Amino acid sequence: MSKIMSQKPQQDLTSTRLDKWLWAARFYKTRAIAKTMIDGGKVFYNGQRTKSGKAVVIGDSIKVRQGYEEKEVIVIALADKRRDADFAQTLYQETPQSIETRTKNTIARKQGILLSPASESKPDKKQRRKLREFKERM
Repeated sequence: MSKIMSQKPQQDLTSTRLDKWLWAARFYKTRAIAKTMIDGGKVFYNGQRTKSGKAVVIGDSIKVRQGYEEKEVIVIALADKRRDADFAQTLYQETPQSIETRTKNTIARKQGILLSPASESKPDKKQRRKLREFKERM
């Protein structure tokens, strides 16, 4: 018997755990990683640090930091099961300010790499000594 799963978020949920929601929305690969990130202060719920068991409600703001990227999203729908990426994107909406700051940071990172390119080879002993002297002066 084939069962067709609807691609709509569950409407009967009134709240779900924060770590489950982050996992279902595909911000993190596992719930354990989501819990670690929440406990480590990488996730802010309505502007504050929180615990992984916090109940997420529609309309709440969540700020997620992943490497260099920091996203601020508004919860649109709830889910406690992980599905495909298209479904995950229906659970939240990224704020315009977040999109703008991410693009600015990306451009700044790329410009920083272009302004200080990596050298072709490792510095020799004399060059390392000069670098160390230069760094110690500051």
